[in-house]
Amino acid sequence: MAAATATLTNTPASVAKLEHPLRNPNYRLWWAGGTISLLGDQFYFVALPWLVLQQTGSALAMGAVLMAGAIPRALLMLMGGAVSDRFSARKIMMATAGARTILVTAIGFLVWLHVLRMWQLYALAIAFGLADAFASPAQTAYIPSLLKREQLVAASSVSQSTAQLTTVAGPVPAGFIMKSLGVSWAFFLDAISFLFILGALWKLPDPPKSQRARKNMLSSIADGITYVIKDVPLLSLMLLATVLNFCVAGPVSIGLAYLTKTKFGSPAVYGFMISAFAVGSLLGALLAGVWKVRRRGILMLAISSILAPCLGSLGFVSREWGVAALLLSMGALAGLLNVHIGAWVMQRIDAAVRGRVGSVLMLASYGVMPISFAAAGFLIAWNLKFMYLLAGGLMLAASVAASFQKPVRDIA
Repeated sequence: MAAATATLTNTPASVAKLEHPLRNPNYRLWWAGGTISLLGDQFYFVALPWLVLQQTGSALAMGAVLMAGAIPRALLMLMGGAVSDRFSARKIMMATAGARTILVTAIGFLVWLHVLRMWQLYALAIAFGLADAFASPAQTAYIPSLLKREQLVAASSVSQSTAQLTTVAGPVPAGFIMKSLGVSWAFFLDAISFLFILGALWKLPDPPKSQRARKNMLSSIADGITYVIKDVPLLSLMLLATVLNFCVAGPVSIGLAYLTKTKFGSPAVYGFMISAFAVGSLLGALLAGVWKVRRRGILMLAISSILAPCLGSLGFVSREWGVAALLLSMGALAGLLNVHIGAWVMQRIDAAVRGRVGSVLMLASYGVMPISFAAAGFLIAWNLKFMYLLAGGLMLAASVAASFQKPVRDIA
């Protein structure tokens, strides 16, 4: 760090402010370890639903497993943020990464030895949900301690682009490895990937103690909720986003795995489908960065209205390339929508309450996932096509209802 400090000391202020985050050795170490870990996560995301289907053949069981992970994540997310303010965010991330390493290694061996039971997958999902509830807020709290304030926007861009690229690159090799070596190796590789982020965190410094503010948890939560309720455009958009998340989470996470398993019967095809959606999301995010839109409210409503029939028709496409093309289009629309919603929200919220309000909005997204997983699993067990039609119809109804809200239409 001494060399980096000397360089900044001898550099004009205007140039120092423009220094890219990846030139910071601490951030670069975090980024490298985190990228490998994100790639490993893709193996887990492909392997878990496929393994549940192998064990049970039931979409309802798959929805229950995903719901088991989503419930503790939603319930404890705000608490995780409060804990990150009181203790070392770096040590919290090390603890959660270490726990995940042990868990996925154990599941990998159980699969390899052919002694896995369903209750163990439920336990794995719950443990991962608990880890997410604390690791995600800890990461949000820790990254600013590595960088200067003016570098945070560029760092956010790097993080989001990297996450999208790993989602594109990871599922296809995960599917092929599962097909050629077995599902257990997907869990082993995920466990190995956690060692890289653990190694990076081991070498990185703790944030300064002054950054660990001790605030009253309940009053902070109440302030965030009150802020959202009083801001009518923000509340309206949050409600729309919540309905969209409900319509997409279960039908895509569970429905796509079940659709691929029953129609095409290959984990490699499943990985390819996930990558198609991720490629579309990346393209949509890149388009959002160069396409200057004056009436973002109209654009958001239009995109959600187009997404609805795409989602509704997903169960009626029988060819692999047709499903992939539809997922690519849906990903592009979703990526474009997510960037504009996120940008408007960050511009709308006062900096002094950004963390608290962001936690409320995050809870709205995570909170509907368990219900979406459960509903999707139940409906798929009854009729896959009806599930997609119902999800698309509900999304269209929410988009039409939101279009009657002038504060949403007037978002600029």
